[in-house]
Amino acid sequence: MIPRRFVIVGAGLAGAKAAEALREQGFDGRITLVGAEPHRPYERPPLSKGYLMGTTDRAGLFVHPEGWYAEHDVELRLGVAATGLDRGAQRVELTDGSAVGYDKLLLATGARPRTPPIPGAHAPHVRYLRTIEDCESLKEVLGSVSRLAVIGAGWIGLEVTAAARQAGVAVTVLEAAELPLLRVLGPEVARVFAGLHRDHGVDLRLGVVVSEITPSGVRLGGGEEIPADAVLVGVGAEPEVRLAVRAGLPVDNGILVDAALRTGDPDIVAAGDVANAHHPLLGRRVRVEHWANALKQPRVAAATMLGREAAYEELPYFYTDQFDLGMEYVGHVEPGGYDQVVFRGDVAAREFIAFWLSGDRVLAGMNVNIWDVVEPIKALIRTGTPVTPQALADPGLPLDKLVAS
Repeated sequence: MIPRRFVIVGAGLAGAKAAEALREQGFDGRITLVGAEPHRPYERPPLSKGYLMGTTDRAGLFVHPEGWYAEHDVELRLGVAATGLDRGAQRVELTDGSAVGYDKLLLATGARPRTPPIPGAHAPHVRYLRTIEDCESLKEVLGSVSRLAVIGAGWIGLEVTAAARQAGVAVTVLEAAELPLLRVLGPEVARVFAGLHRDHGVDLRLGVVVSEITPSGVRLGGGEEIPADAVLVGVGAEPEVRLAVRAGLPVDNGILVDAALRTGDPDIVAAGDVANAHHPLLGRRVRVEHWANALKQPRVAAATMLGREAAYEELPYFYTDQFDLGMEYVGHVEPGGYDQVVFRGDVAAREFIAFWLSGDRVLAGMNVNIWDVVEPIKALIRTGTPVTPQALADPGLPLDKLVAS
């Protein structure tokens, strides 16, 4: 039987792009896009960057214009969450008591902020950042307080810190690790971000344990009180797998999928933040909570739903903007899974490229305030071209020449 009913659970960037890809790839059957939020699909990176800082307006957040869904015959079911999945009957149950049947199903349920198991984590002056409402509430906070405590020096914590400092708010960042972004970048590059924030007046407290969020700030494990008018918690996110777990799908740090984004059920695929996918080039499973996956995986998910051969082979990619530092990172390195980091350029001036190497092969690269180099970095990683640290460090040797050699 030719599948005629496609359902997408999760009306974020991945869900919206999947609906778009299905239409572009010729599917003319029924598409139902289910989302727990009341808004049509929008992109999340501006919530900790441009929209939070007021340089991007609300209209610029949305993936498609308001009329796009009706024009492309995509049924939007907004403000309702999926509560159950009956795989035998091929039916998704919703919070409003209704159910929608499917022939093929895409789970794009994303991730949700982690809540630390400490007293005060849900106090009225504590903020998390995931939704438009979260961002708008945080914007109000940044316009009304003088002191902010940020728990967690990951991407969200540091981007919000930069926005707060640029709004004139004093910020104390509290991080359990020895450096910000240590697990992602390793110590060599993490030091760059520590210096960046300290140079902009951030009180960066590293290697500390938070024991409680109090009405007047944050209490550390040793008893010290950090005064704050508001607190942002940014201690990472966890994949939203509860629907998949209840349905009996294989789950481990996300929904387990193959390179075609198929789950353990041949009629169900997964994409975006929630998908822990086998990567053909890297030879391992990778789950990346970044915009690029949500943007690009849906094309593969759509092809798989339509019964076509497809595999997701894009290298992980993410970017950040903090103060006067803009950067792009491509590739994948497990913590401690590299031999050395080679720098090309001026690290002190924060204009450089960093390369993570295993032996003589590039695993990942990050360009900081240097642009139009992502493609040759990708080529170095994809081709496995042997390179020497001396050649990588030499700005007189164009990167594309290294690939060609």
